[in-house]
Amino acid sequence: MQCSIQCPTYYVCKYTPVELLSAMGADCQTLNDMPDNFDLAEQYCGPNICGFGKSVLEKVLTGQVHELILVDCCDVMRSVYDVIAATGKVDFLYITDMLHCYKSCAKDMLVDELKRLISAYGEYKGTSFSIEKFYDAFHEKHETSLPHIEVLGARMGTQLFDMVKDTMGIEVVNETCVNNRRVGNVIPPADMGMDELLQWYAGEIFAQTPCMRMADPTGRRRLYEDPNLRGIIYHTVKFCDFYSFEYAQIKDSVDVPILKIESDYTTQSTGQLKTRLEAFNESLGFEEQPGSADNREIQMTRGYVAGIDSGSTSTDVVILDKDLNIAAKTIIPTGAGAAISADKALDMALEGTGLTREDIDATVTTGYGRAAIEIGDKSVTEISCHARGAHFLDPSIRTVIDIGGQDSKVISLDEDGNVTNFAMNDKCAAGTGRFFEMMANTMQVSLDEFATMGLSHKEDITISNTCSVFAESEVVSLIAQNKAANDIVYGLDKAVATRTLGLVNRVGGTPNYMMTGGVAKNTSLVRVLEDKLNSKLVISEHAQLCGAIGAALYAREMVS
Repeated sequence: MQCSIQCPTYYVCKYTPVELLSAMGADCQTLNDMPDNFDLAEQYCGPNICGFGKSVLEKVLTGQVHELILVDCCDVMRSVYDVIAATGKVDFLYITDMLHCYKSCAKDMLVDELKRLISAYGEYKGTSFSIEKFYDAFHEKHETSLPHIEVLGARMGTQLFDMVKDTMGIEVVNETCVNNRRVGNVIPPADMGMDELLQWYAGEIFAQTPCMRMADPTGRRRLYEDPNLRGIIYHTVKFCDFYSFEYAQIKDSVDVPILKIESDYTTQSTGQLKTRLEAFNESLGFEEQPGSADNREIQMTRGYVAGIDSGSTSTDVVILDKDLNIAAKTIIPTGAGAAISADKALDMALEGTGLTREDIDATVTTGYGRAAIEIGDKSVTEISCHARGAHFLDPSIRTVIDIGGQDSKVISLDEDGNVTNFAMNDKCAAGTGRFFEMMANTMQVSLDEFATMGLSHKEDITISNTCSVFAESEVVSLIAQNKAANDIVYGLDKAVATRTLGLVNRVGGTPNYMMTGGVAKNTSLVRVLEDKLNSKLVISEHAQLCGAIGAALYAREMVS
């Protein structure tokens, strides 16, 4: 059934014959939106289908797609096609089969597919193939010659890419999947016959920079051999393994900074990724734009500066004097609102010091709640602030291990305290302060007791799950087996230490190590982690204030 109005013809793959469809009157548009959730899609598919496949289903099931062209590039697209075909939600649905190689048989097969598509779409649309429209459909791809960051890997949703562009202080080029489509930069003579023209066109489709699903993806090297490349953001999609292999290769092949991120292809994942993107931008040194509010200089009056670390569990404030001595500090539980807690913590830090807010020349905020705090002059990510704070406390530190209330992070530093690499676990409460709170509650002991119980263990218990939900069930089972509480706590400490060691290895962490955050008070975890690292951990008396100290140091840089 033909759509009664002019509907976009959506496509999802760069191997889609867009120019051929345009020659038959199609208005081709990429389908790359990230839905808020997969409420409809998950009623039709299994839990392990990749996020992008679910996003296509979600868009279709909401009735927003009338014409859809898929390419049999992976098993997921074939499954998506089958589900959509069964629902009958799309007026015109077509999947193009193609081999994942460049042999002549693959080209001939694609030519036959193109002919079938012309017939099927022409019958649906009531149009015929127009040579003139076909030639008009080719557009040269803009190539930047400016310094830039490239987004590589699996496709990135429109909303996430927009956030990347807004976050980076340098041009960003999207070279993922459908976005690096380049077909027909050299147009053939107009007097070609139809068969000859389709042979040329099939060759052009195959001649693109290959995706990772092609049998020979070596042509992808050109994506990261650009002399104007200043950094790489490598994106993967949950449950898609193809591009994880390439990341390992690129990481060992390039000299520019590289950040790996993963999304589930919903807009809910963008908030989790913002801190990583901002920290990466800060490490590149492009975060401050000329003339921006964050780039202004503030005149010194009293010489006091403040750092506010708004975390999920606590809000920490540090005030430094002009000689960088800690003039005041406080740690309070974070309440319902980041801004309210920040105001309260700042006032509490000032109490009894003889100082007022007017004595503070500049304030920098950090932590997850930083953007909501209006009293700050600038916001800096907790990655950069913990690095700066750790270097201030001990310049010999090369790796910072910060285990906070709801995330854990490992940061690699150079001799000047600059961030060279970092990794975060912010998708799950496992291995965080919240995880230990849950386990202590399950075992009906206080956090202070929990923090030392593992030191006197006797049996080497292994907790197989560090997912907080499953670990809690495992702990309950161990209690039912009359396992000693000290041994269970040791098992939990060992599980968290192993998880943390994975982050350390990911960033190439080296001694000296410093542990920051409230979990640094957990002495039994510290001991197990030291055993895993085969190195001592530096635990400063200001471990929980490290982020706030770093923020205050950034504030000091703003004062002239």
